[in-house]
Order: sequence, then structure tokens, then C-alpha cells
Amino acid sequence: MDKALLVEAILYLKGKPLQVNEIAEIAGCSRAEIEEGIIDLMAEYSRRNTALEVAETKGGFYLRLRPQFDDLVAKVLPLTIGKATLRTLAVIALKHPISQAEVVELRGSSAYQQIQELVEQGFVKRRKQSDGRSYWLSVTDKFHQYFEIDDLSHFVS
Repeated sequence: MDKALLVEAILYLKGKPLQVNEIAEIAGCSRAEIEEGIIDLMAEYSRRNTALEVAETKGGFYLRLRPQFDDLVAKVLPLTIGKATLRTLAVIALKHPISQAEVVELRGSSAYQQIQELVEQGFVKRRKQSDGRSYWLSVTDKFHQYFEIDDLSHFVS
């Protein structure tokens, strides 16, 4: 099977950034074959001038719409995050992992509903703390993909 097609299918099905070794493992191919497939796929998307492209982030390679379609995405799939919820997301992103209790302390009791909304939209994941009294909150791959932010460390002083 054409390695570029195999890479394309895997990236499409996974819907998140994948490292070359992860793609190779799924495909049952060597790393070199996958690297060649990625290069071929990127070249093919460039030649065809499609709405999609293969992008690389620190998390790996993934399929995305080209940035020129950002306005269309906002129109077709509008992000419905209010200003207060966006601020709560910023706290979680900058301090993750952070306890839900700490977020509520920083943002007020309305943060409970905002956190729930962010979990439902897939921007935040929540896992029970070992003592079972609260949750650890952190941002998801969807957050990194949507906002196109690989590394938040340069935002934190």
C-alpha cells in the first residue's frame, strides 16, 4: 500500500498529532517508510492546493485546515466560550495541572460551571486526585490544536 495514503488515513482517523514512531507502529511499517510517506503526503497536498495540509507541532504530525480557512471555521463551527470561561481556561492552561479547588479559589464559584463547559467542549480534562477530594485539571490536545499553541512555558514567568 502507498505509504502516503496510509499516513493520511491514520492521521485522519486519529484526529490528533502523532509522532512518527506512533504512526509507524499503527501502520506496521518502519520509521523510514513513514517519514517518506509524510514527505510524499505533504508534497501531494501542496501540489493539489487543497484546503487541508499536514502540519507538524511538538506533539507530532496532524491533518488540519489551512489557516486561510480560519474565518470559515469560525462561521461554520463557532466557538461559544464566553469571556469568563475563556479566562478560566487561561488559568488552567497556564498553571496545568492545577486542582479544581485552586481554580475555584482564583476564579470564584462560577468556575465549577465553566470547568464543566470546558470539559464538555473537550478543551480540559479532569482526573480525580488521589485523595478523592478534588480533581486535577489540564488542557487537552484539542486545546493545543484549536489555539495552535504547542508550548505554554514562554507565557509563564
